Amino acid sequence: MSNSVPDSILKETAAGSERLYRLGGQQMMRLHVQRGDSLTLQSEDGIQGAALYLRSEGVHGNVLAGLSAVACTGLPGLAEEDSGAGTRLRTQLQDWAVSTAMLAEFADVPAAEVCSFSCDVAGELFIATAAPTQGVWQQSPATAVRIRHRRVPDAAEDLPEPLAAVINEVRVPDSSARAYEVRAGQWIQIIDVAGKQCSDFTAFDLQALKEGREVVLDATATRTLTGQNLPGPGLYSRFFDSAMRPMLEVVQDTVGRHDSFLFACTPKYYEDAGYFGHPNCTDNFNRELAAYGIAPRAGWPAINFFFNTMVGDCGTIGMDEPWSRPGDYVLMRATRDLLCVSSACPDDIDAANGWCPTDIHVRIYDAAESFPRALAWRLTPEEPPRMTQETAFHPRTSALSAEFSEYRGYWVADQYRDYGELAEYYACRERVAMIDLSPLRKFEVLGPDAETLLQYALTRNVRKLAVGAITYSAMCLDTGGMIDDGTLFRMSEQGFRWICGDPYSGQWLRELAEKHSWQVQIRDASEQIHNLAVQGPQSRKLLAGLLWTPPKEADVSELGLFRFSRARLGGPDGPALMVSRTGYTGELGFEVWCHPDHALTLWDAISEAGQPLGLAPMGFAALDRLRIEAGLIFAEHEFCPETNPFEAGIGFTVPLKSKTDDFCGREAIERQSPASRHKLVGLILDSQERAEHGDSVFNGRFPVGVVTSATFSPVLGKSIALCRVAPDYSKPGTRLEVGKLDGHQKRLAADVCTLPFYDPERLRLRS
Repeated sequence: MSNSVPDSILKETAAGSERLYRLGGQQMMRLHVQRGDSLTLQSEDGIQGAALYLRSEGVHGNVLAGLSAVACTGLPGLAEEDSGAGTRLRTQLQDWAVSTAMLAEFADVPAAEVCSFSCDVAGELFIATAAPTQGVWQQSPATAVRIRHRRVPDAAEDLPEPLAAVINEVRVPDSSARAYEVRAGQWIQIIDVAGKQCSDFTAFDLQALKEGREVVLDATATRTLTGQNLPGPGLYSRFFDSAMRPMLEVVQDTVGRHDSFLFACTPKYYEDAGYFGHPNCTDNFNRELAAYGIAPRAGWPAINFFFNTMVGDCGTIGMDEPWSRPGDYVLMRATRDLLCVSSACPDDIDAANGWCPTDIHVRIYDAAESFPRALAWRLTPEEPPRMTQETAFHPRTSALSAEFSEYRGYWVADQYRDYGELAEYYACRERVAMIDLSPLRKFEVLGPDAETLLQYALTRNVRKLAVGAITYSAMCLDTGGMIDDGTLFRMSEQGFRWICGDPYSGQWLRELAEKHSWQVQIRDASEQIHNLAVQGPQSRKLLAGLLWTPPKEADVSELGLFRFSRARLGGPDGPALMVSRTGYTGELGFEVWCHPDHALTLWDAISEAGQPLGLAPMGFAALDRLRIEAGLIFAEHEFCPETNPFEAGIGFTVPLKSKTDDFCGREAIERQSPASRHKLVGLILDSQERAEHGDSVFNGRFPVGVVTSATFSPVLGKSIALCRVAPDYSKPGTRLEVGKLDGHQKRLAADVCTLPFYDPERLRLRS
């Protein structure tokens, strides 16, 4: 269970406002409903049910019209669990004054494609996705339910749920601005009420104003110090003043598309367009700031929240409608006492506000509150935004590093203090390293047609995969372009686990199953299975002393390449784990899979046992260097939906001759002449200067390929690159040049080579 506000999005309809929610597995939420409100529940996978309870003063019994439900069964059991989900549920129930005895009054809504009902009375509606906590060996995870809440037209304004107790709020009516003060440590949430509405923002040091000085946000300092056009949640998150001192930190952002420090719209902009006297943000700022003795300006540099700009190849600045949707927001924290001013931009002569200016709403939260850093992402355009999560290992990784990047909806460490990228790299090459790879997506695929579905969805011959074995495969579109690559675990005769990078893989499997009417379940277990990769020459020795396996399972010392075993930590009564002979480094290595409840215990055990062997934690920076040396591919670098597996360098995953069954993309791949395919090759540069992703590769005047990934190889002492090149220039030893600057003024000479760069026979991997 989670205490966080569920993912949601607002929408205005003719019948009133509508909010969409996504409630994850083993979570509970509370909705305030009015008489006449209607709701629709839909399981993402068609399997997960929900438990409901409407608390209304003086009302008991069935007050949800049109709902056929049965007595709640799963929720009381979860509340009694000695698990992380059980503990979180009990805390949440206490916060909402719901006794555990009341759980028996919840009603179970069985899983269905769509379940709709209406509210006969106003009150608080509690919705839970209850399911027992599963072990890592099991394949029945709790999954998400989507909720559509349609509010009656006369309901109170539908803003997003506050993130905490609000200590002050400011409404900025459309075409106006408002000034407000915040204290050091307080949190500022700027909300786009109706969507597609820009809000210009700037801030002054309040103490400096009292002393007669104007200290304001500064574009040059901010961009110089962060190396970013616009700071965002994560490592480069701060706005600075001209003295290079931080004023604000961006903590959460549900849009990720803004502009920084263009002028707030000015009288001149409208006059030049022929709209004399048009309201504008600069005049609105001047009016609000006059009370503080701040002189008016002809144009105010501002953070242009929700303003959608883009820079063309020739340097021109363009714009379009904002990406923001109703309820989207940016959350910042003040690092000192500030005077802030926010506008609701009046621009209605172009697409800046979707042609219809609307309101902005500002909430202020107390400095004692705490909010995690998070960005938003969506699996499909219509769903609510999902916010960046921390992995179950985050309490340990964050104690060792402050350098985190967002990857596939999770925060991952770039490198660790007291180690650094190079030390972590050598630990993996020479000793042993462990890396948190929990962002990998895990999909349970079960049922009579599970094998049939996967045989069609993946390029590999799944029918030949034995129980306990793993295969690496591509997943393609009908065009032959790759959606993803990943590893498929055969858990049982009719049970598989697909482990990949792209969360859309599960949605794609569901679409294929529905299209062909296959009897199969696809359930997302990503939040209930987290994993550590333990890689390097000493990895087997380290894990052999930690993991117990049942007699019928291969222990770590016997585990073959691309095989897995069920295991336990420390002995037959320890936490349930899985261990697989897999990795992404080119070294001997394993991955250990656990339930998040056991993550810290696992980290601590590996960390302690690994110290005599020289274990180091490893971040994604070192991992990227290792995987390039090993010639391993990465999404949006070596492959994308317009690249087929042969062009991505993994043609060995497409057995066109030995796999006679049809698979998605086969016809398109077979239409392509093998001789015409661009090929993924290695480049070894003469210089130690680095190539970069996207650099053109030349033979003479014209480009013949493109760099997909590049790094400096410590073991080779040379710069290397992965390159997709025309077949005419793919022969090892071919002399090419990587173009820098404009591609012509500077060239880095390089020789084509076969992959991998390091350990070409992959003897270390197989050792």
